[in-house]
Amino acid sequence: MLDVSAIDSFYGETQALFSVSLSVEAGEVLALLGANGAGKTTVLRSILGLTRARRGDIRFQGRSITASATHDIACGGIGWVPDDRRLCPTLTVAKNLSLGEKRSAFRAWTLGEITEIFSPLKYLMSREAETLSGGEMQMVAIGRALLGGPGLMLFDEPSQGLAPKIVDDVMTVIRRLKAAGVASIIVEQNADIALSVADRVVVLSQGHVAWSGEAAALNADPALKRRLLGGLS
Repeated sequence: MLDVSAIDSFYGETQALFSVSLSVEAGEVLALLGANGAGKTTVLRSILGLTRARRGDIRFQGRSITASATHDIACGGIGWVPDDRRLCPTLTVAKNLSLGEKRSAFRAWTLGEITEIFSPLKYLMSREAETLSGGEMQMVAIGRALLGGPGLMLFDEPSQGLAPKIVDDVMTVIRRLKAAGVASIIVEQNADIALSVADRVVVLSQGHVAWSGEAAALNADPALKRRLLGGLS
């Protein structure tokens, strides 16, 4: 579904990623782990064209998107749930959700499917986004991405600041995406949450790939997990 090949990304003249490579298949969950500042969010931004990769190549379904405009990348079937949710504060929940609706080559989730998992949204449609709790905002941000028909979902810190029940609901969404053949990349500070749903893992350190492999292998090796992730798990 996605192949990222040896990308170098910069903020101004400061290099943030150094020859980073990763891939994710249809229906696979890839966890992108590492300490703060390791480059995890920059990888997502590079995939989306928000932070341009100066070198290397990014391919989605076999087609290079390295130089594509962000709106074209989104319309091609890549959904994004940013860590700050990026809702329009004075618009209602219903309007914020509708902003995500677009045609892609993949099946869009229906509003009924979204409110089946995130049942509080049924009663929040007329509320303005700025009046919502952090958990409610996250429900809207995920629902907005799903309405756009993603073939690949990018989750940036999906459990951050959420109550355990909402975290469970988010993980349910990721499992349902997986069952439907949709790929997911999860950037997460809580490694145990990410590893509970991930098939494979890429660990970043200071913009470099420090380790990549099966999630089960990392979970089965406490010493390796402690060395790579330290206090993240």
